Amino acid sequence: MLSIAEILSQELGQKQEYVENVIALIDEGNSIPFIARYRKEMHGAMDDTVLRNLQTRLEYLRNLQQRKDEVKKSIENQGKLTQELSDAIDNAAILTEVEDLYRPYKQKRRTRGSVAREKGLEPLAAVIFAQDGQDPAALAEAFVDPEKGVNTVEEALAGASDIIAEDLSDDAAIRKNLRELMNRRAVLVCKAEDPDTDSVYRLYYDFSQSISRLMDHQILAINRGEKEGFLKPNVTLPGNEGAALVCRAALKPTAHISAFVRAAAEDAYERLIFPSLQREIRSDLTDRAAQGAIRNFALNLKPLLMQPPVKGFVTMGLDPGYRNGCKVAVVDPTGKVLDTAVVYPTFNERKKQEAITVLSALMRKHKVVHIAIGNGTASRETEAMTVEMLQNFPNASYMIVNEAGASVYSASPLAAEEFPDYDVNLRSAVSIARRLQDPLAELVKIDPKAIGVGQYQHDCPQKELDAALGGVVEDCVNAVGVDVNTASRSLLEQVSGLTAATAKNIVLYREENGPFTNRAQLKKVPKLGPKAFEQCAGFLRVPESGEILDNTGVHPESYAAAKKLIGILGADLARLPEKLESYGVAKAAAECGVGEHTLVDIAKELSKPGRDPRDELPQPILRKDVLELKDLKPGMELTGTVRNVIDFGVFVDIGVHQDGLVHISQVANRRVNHPSEVVKVGDTVKVVVLDVDEKRQRISLSMKQVKK
Repeated sequence: MLSIAEILSQELGQKQEYVENVIALIDEGNSIPFIARYRKEMHGAMDDTVLRNLQTRLEYLRNLQQRKDEVKKSIENQGKLTQELSDAIDNAAILTEVEDLYRPYKQKRRTRGSVAREKGLEPLAAVIFAQDGQDPAALAEAFVDPEKGVNTVEEALAGASDIIAEDLSDDAAIRKNLRELMNRRAVLVCKAEDPDTDSVYRLYYDFSQSISRLMDHQILAINRGEKEGFLKPNVTLPGNEGAALVCRAALKPTAHISAFVRAAAEDAYERLIFPSLQREIRSDLTDRAAQGAIRNFALNLKPLLMQPPVKGFVTMGLDPGYRNGCKVAVVDPTGKVLDTAVVYPTFNERKKQEAITVLSALMRKHKVVHIAIGNGTASRETEAMTVEMLQNFPNASYMIVNEAGASVYSASPLAAEEFPDYDVNLRSAVSIARRLQDPLAELVKIDPKAIGVGQYQHDCPQKELDAALGGVVEDCVNAVGVDVNTASRSLLEQVSGLTAATAKNIVLYREENGPFTNRAQLKKVPKLGPKAFEQCAGFLRVPESGEILDNTGVHPESYAAAKKLIGILGADLARLPEKLESYGVAKAAAECGVGEHTLVDIAKELSKPGRDPRDELPQPILRKDVLELKDLKPGMELTGTVRNVIDFGVFVDIGVHQDGLVHISQVANRRVNHPSEVVKVGDTVKVVVLDVDEKRQRISLSMKQVKK
């Protein structure tokens, strides 16, 4: 039997030694970001995605082993554990196989088979199942016993049939073979509860697809349609292959095929096994689709969080609205609120001009350079007003910002603590402005599920979804690094090794003692012990420190090696990576006493102290004019920003109120299994307009038809 480390090594294509090291590091309480960044020599530089997959599979395999031990102990307590059965349980690769093997020994609720056993009919079932040519009716006569509730031969035979059917249903090999057959051949058929009732599920009113070819979004849509009472899905197996498979397993190749056993086998299939596997397959499909949706959400969330910040400028945030007006907040380059207002540009022309006057005054007073406009209600009218106003501000520009989750944040205790003097509406305007300045720092304050870059996220297992998205947020925050003197408590909580309590203590410490002046000072923060310091120190930046290394991703444990490297290669920090390459990485690593991966990272960090990896990504598109739906014509070529990537296509912001859809068939000039193979959220792409449906507010786009 393979060990867990051996299984993970094979699954992930990694050396077993590296896998064992990662398992040990996880068990010692090290975070994934810390392991990924500062223990590369121990795992061969696996990235954070591979490490998280390893961690997830490790947890599954350990839980599987625990269940195997429980099952074996239960069977052993019944005195029925054989070496063969023990080996079969040990070799089971998935939980379903373990449960199949345990099925005959599991405590069951009262069934037709158990009732027949209570009546003493198990010996009759055994002798009939032996299929030695004896007449079942003649055998049954000896088991007629009114005192036991068996009044006739027919009742005895019915009980024996129930026992045989139940035994066949509990046969692990039969269930495994039938499951494999259904996974290959079964079809999901979907009908409408009421064909005359229109709904968003009309596509599935008469739907049929092999389960092996079902797309994740189809599964989740059908599940939701069933839950809402519009659809009736059912798993079917064409022909009689299923019943034939069970019969082949039950019938012995004798001269006289037992019609009785055949009938019992067919009953086992139709009444017990097939309905059970139907439910199991529906459950497995849902699990598969949910895992796909979670992966897709995580895939989209990462580039959204890693969008390049628009730093160093005074920014105005506009939270559009009709009845309650457009909420306005002006923030300085650090995100501090300078001014707020409420204007009503959608009421009439006079109110719009008054709004332009008020906003223009704020623009001049605070020297506003960028305007962030939320993409919700009244966004189109607010954008049109902004474009008109910007005619008087040639050096200013605007950007439509995804405001998903802004209202969740503005009504949260965190927002109330951060802005006690502002009402809920003005807080959302501040959040919108800050999302342009630093998306990551602002979005960490919001539950990732509220950001809206997934599909059917409410239908997914919430615990697993939270864990996956939380891991993405943690990886992004630690990849960028955090300024310990300006970071919010929410941002600090995502740093490796820090908890809500230690993050709060860091904020309290700097409020009481002033800004941190070096990393070592973190050791004075209450409850931030040696292990927490080891985990967090490399990810916290201290720009105010006199030690340049404190403003880099170099871990304090490697400071001596970093200084020795400078001594070997010289103080021209910007050229350290190329000088290291010329000198020889292996040679320098040996002299500095660290691994090669670590030394390369040190040189990279020293070459750009305080660097933000997001600055190297394509910058956001800032606009000065507005494009309306009626302006779009088929054949137009436009530049847009990818807003969401889902199973069947890509949503692209092309500067109108409604995002356009690039169907998966229009993503590339080659076949793609998923649009994420080609683009990710935040990418700037060129698209061609295929069709515009103004009535339904739908825009069809193509990426593959763009002229090269």
